[in-house]
Amino acid sequence: LDRLAAIPELVWLRFLYAYPNKITGRLLETIAKHPKICKYLDVPLQHAAGPVLKSMKRGANAGIFLKTIEKIRAAAPPQRAKTALGDPGSPRIALRTSFIVGFPGETEEDFETLCDFVREAKFDWLGVFGYSDEDGSGAFGLKDKVPARTIERRKRELMKIQQRISKQSKMAWVGRELEVLVEGESEETPMLWEGRTEFHAPEIDGTVYINDFGPFEELTAGRFYRCEITEAHDYDVVARVISASGE
Repeated sequence: LDRLAAIPELVWLRFLYAYPNKITGRLLETIAKHPKICKYLDVPLQHAAGPVLKSMKRGANAGIFLKTIEKIRAAAPPQRAKTALGDPGSPRIALRTSFIVGFPGETEEDFETLCDFVREAKFDWLGVFGYSDEDGSGAFGLKDKVPARTIERRKRELMKIQQRISKQSKMAWVGRELEVLVEGESEETPMLWEGRTEFHAPEIDGTVYINDFGPFEELTAGRFYRCEITEAHDYDVVARVISASGE
């Protein structure tokens, strides 16, 4: 990461898939000291209940994960982007994770542990997958399979919790100015363009919709622009262009 961050042509360098036991103080220091390294970590946790993680042949539990998350957020530098209210607004670092619900043997108590963990951790981005049998996998032969209907219910419940968390956090972005990589015209309507900030990984996170080009007649896909966030929705935000990046 140190060597990549020294490449002049690179603007953003995004480090993905940071397994919890590989998040060292040195890694966090490296991410913090280089402006080119996006303040974004995808930490695949899979679950938070100890018994389920043990069954998955993974260590740790919700308490250990919360300490790791606290360490990550404490190491991230304050954001330098402007905001009309003088409040940092957007996160110092964005955290994404993914969970599997309905893993064989997952009880209602295990699921509630996971829900409580998500409420406390307040991830910026979250993916939830329902367990499904795959012949030849380590979990295929496990007993106490969770019914498909229960898996689907748990998946909906967890995403509903995350939806509320996401909506609240995105509301804090309104009024904030951020660098946005403009990706092109929206598939929904030619009146909107789409982009993402350093807090959005490609394709998997929410979208920045641009409805005001500011001083420009048109935008150039692949270029960075300074934008002000004007609206927030559950996962997406709306922005207006202020200037080209660096101007």
